[in-house]
Amino acid sequence: MERPTKEQISELPLYIGLGLSDIYIVENELDAAQAIDALKSEISLGFDTESKPIFQKGEVSPGPSLIQLATETKAFLFPVRFPSAVAAAKKILTNPKIKKIGFGIKDDNKELRNKLDIDICNTQDLSVTLKQLAGEKNTIGARAAVAMVLGKRLGKGAQRSNWGAYPLKEHQILYAANDAHAAICVERALSK
Repeated sequence: MERPTKEQISELPLYIGLGLSDIYIVENELDAAQAIDALKSEISLGFDTESKPIFQKGEVSPGPSLIQLATETKAFLFPVRFPSAVAAAKKILTNPKIKKIGFGIKDDNKELRNKLDIDICNTQDLSVTLKQLAGEKNTIGARAAVAMVLGKRLGKGAQRSNWGAYPLKEHQILYAANDAHAAICVERALSK
């Protein structure tokens, strides 16, 4: 297994992932209860966070604006502006029976602990897993991992958009959900 070049990745078909009908945004108590009910019995979930990008030197990140969790068939987005969304995400992220799978999890963990008092447990960082599998010196990010394992190109167009603004735009919803969805799909493909 080798890390593809940027040119090789650009030639791959686009990773489609989930559509809007399979993505749920948690904004209130009812949404939170439904998300917990849908996710509490999962063995593993794709996981990611999005934060408002920092463009000026010395500017401090306000922390995550959005927490994403995904199964192979659906994703839940937890905007941190809603206390019920944070509480629901915390319930899942701190559940030791559910493995949270993502890319570069160390930074996500630090931000969630420092800004939202969420201490994630039972995680798998695919950046590290793939680094070891490929015998690479550097960790492997989501885009390279999706290309290596799934043979697809993960779009990163919304990555630097303003995650602090609300409501989220359609392209942000799709991007955020599919970052978490890609993680669970890569993990499942590696497990076969």
